Amino acid sequence: QVQLVESGGGLVQAGGSLRLSCVTSGRTFSSYVMGWFRQAAGKKREFVAAISRSGSATYYADSVKGRFTISRDNAKNTVFLQMNSLKPEDTAVYYCGFTPLGWSIAVFTPTAYDYWGQGTQVTVSS
Repeated sequence: QVQLVESGGGLVQAGGSLRLSCVTSGRTFSSYVMGWFRQAAGKKREFVAAISRSGSATYYADSVKGRFTISRDNAKNTVFLQMNSLKPEDTAVYYCGFTPLGWSIAVFTPTAYDYWGQGTQVTVSS
């Protein structure tokens, strides 16, 4: 059974930081590209960041580039999202996901992911 469990969300003031974690099981973690997406109330799920199987390559949405950092620990089956200089517009539920597709432009799209976690709420106050 494939499982992803996100944690680390919470309420933070603008300019603050949070570190999200996503612990996975049920798959050979190091064989999969991983991504972080977010979904604000009333909006579609949007791409935040993705990381290659080895962690040597990353993609970021323009809106978070320079502020967020995605990383992974293949020995612990975990992917992270370090979020700095948070803004109120970063408020959303954040999800991690597995994609069975390779490292390609497809990682930007939520339909490329076949398993998701339950999400963790991030709220940034102004």
